[in-house]
Amino acid sequence: MNKSELINHVRTETGLKKDEASAALNAVLGGIASALNEADTVALAGFGNFSVKDRPAYTGRHPQTGAAIQVPSRKVVLFKPGKALKESVN
Repeated sequence: MNKSELINHVRTETGLKKDEASAALNAVLGGIASALNEADTVALAGFGNFSVKDRPAYTGRHPQTGAAIQVPSRKVVLFKPGKALKESVN
């Protein structure tokens, strides 16, 4: 499912107009992104938790040449699914 399909799903489930459903989805995604930018955790009960983790720098290998390269440290977004989501998928 892509973003436009998700907007259509929100529209059919809520009865909102397409532009209202799009604005609602964008507001939710923007709220999650801004919380993660501030290194905050977003917990959606029954769905899961989004969090940010610092990944340290390390020495890797170039896949074609085998030469050592330095991979810089960075932040990564983690998602841990909630119990209800896990159960609905299985």
